[in-house]
Amino acid sequence: MTSTNSDDLPVTYADIERARDRLDDDTVVKQTPIERSSSLDEFVGGEVYLKMEHLQWTGSFKTRGAYNKIRNEVEAGVDSFVAASAGNHAQGVALAATKCGAESTVFMPENAPQAKVEATRGYGATVELVGRDFQETMAHAQSAVEGTDAGFVHAYDDVDIIAGQGTLGIEMYHDLPNVDTVVVPIGGGGLISGVSTAIKHLSPETRVVGVQATGAETVHESLDKGFPVTLEEVNTIADGIATGGISETTLRMIQQNVDEVVTVTDTEIARAILLLMERAKQVVEGSGAASVAAVLSDDLDVSGETVMPLLCGGNLDMTQLRTVLIYALAARKQILRIRVRIDDRPGRLEEISGVIADWDANIHDVRHDRSVDDLDVGEAYLVFDVETSGAEHAADIIDGIAAEGYEVDVVNHRSDV
Repeated sequence: MTSTNSDDLPVTYADIERARDRLDDDTVVKQTPIERSSSLDEFVGGEVYLKMEHLQWTGSFKTRGAYNKIRNEVEAGVDSFVAASAGNHAQGVALAATKCGAESTVFMPENAPQAKVEATRGYGATVELVGRDFQETMAHAQSAVEGTDAGFVHAYDDVDIIAGQGTLGIEMYHDLPNVDTVVVPIGGGGLISGVSTAIKHLSPETRVVGVQATGAETVHESLDKGFPVTLEEVNTIADGIATGGISETTLRMIQQNVDEVVTVTDTEIARAILLLMERAKQVVEGSGAASVAAVLSDDLDVSGETVMPLLCGGNLDMTQLRTVLIYALAARKQILRIRVRIDDRPGRLEEISGVIADWDANIHDVRHDRSVDDLDVGEAYLVFDVETSGAEHAADIIDGIAAEGYEVDVVNHRSDV
C-alpha cells in the first residue's frame, strides 16, 4: 500500500474515540466476545481467535456506524433518514433511527434476503424493494432524498459511518492486544477503513488484511489505478460485501492502513460457513465467513501467528443457508450426483441401488434419463443423488458400481473443488 500522512485522512483515531463515547447505549451496540478455535488452530498452524461481531444486536457491525451517524444528525435537528442496503446496514439504520426517535426509509434490492427485509421492518423502518442490485438500489435511494430534509445514511462513504465502524477496531485490540494479524471483510470499505485506523494507531505492527469475494472484487484494481473502480455486475453468495465498489474516501484509508488484500471464491466461503457451523457452532453469513475463508486459503499465511478473523455478520437467510449447505456438501462429496450408463432393461436400477446400499449410502433421489444424444437405442442413464460421509466414501461407491461393469460419471463436481 502507499504511504499517506494519517493526519490528512478523512477519519482519525480521535474521531473514532468520539464515536465510541457516543455509542453509550448497550441496548444498541454491545461488546461482542472473542473465542479461540482449536479446530482452526490445527488448520492454519497458529492461534485463531474469532471476533464474534455476528452476535451484535442486529446481527452485524453496521449498527455502530449507523448509530454514530444518526445520533450526530439528530442532535443537529434532522428527524428522518434514508438509506440503501443489501440488508445489514438496513437493520443498523432502522434500529439506530428508532432509538434516536427518528423515522427511517430503507431501500433494498428486490432480491434481498427475506429475513433481512423482515428484520429491518421489525426495527421500525419503512422498506422499499427496488433495483436488481446494490448499485441500482443506491440510485433510487439517492433520488428519493433529493429535495427533502431527510438525511442520507450511506453504507460506507461517510466519515461518521467509518468512525462508528472503527470502534470495533478499538474493541478488537483490547480483546487481544498481542494479535499479529486481523482479517476484515471488504465490501464498500467502511468497516476496514475504521478498523484499520484504530488498529494501526494502537498497534502499528499488527498486520491488517482485507478480504473480498472474487465475484465482487474491486480493491486490487482500484489500488493499481489509483481511483475507485466500480463493477457493472456482482456475483457472490456473500451479499453483505457485494457492493461492487469502494469510494475515494475508503480507498485512501485502505492505501494508508491496510497491509494486504486477498480474494476468496464462493466455494471457499461456503466451506467456511459449513466449517464454522460444524466446529465453532456458529451460524455466520457469507460476508462474515469470508475472513475465515481467507485464513484457510493458500493466499494468506498466518502459520505461527495469533490471528483474529472478524465474523462481521450472522444474518443468514434460511433459503440461502440451504443453498450454501448443498453447495458446500457437494464440494466435500457428501452430496454426490452420479450418472450410470445402462442397458435399459428391468433390474438395472435394483442392481445398482444394491451396490450403493452395500456401501451404507443413502439414495436421496434417482431418475431415468433416456433423451440424451450420446445414448444408443435401448440405453439410458440412471442419475442418482447420494448422501455420503465424504470423498473417500464417494470414491468407494463409484468404484463399486464400476466393478459391476457399469460406466459411471460424477456430474456435480467442478475441477476446482
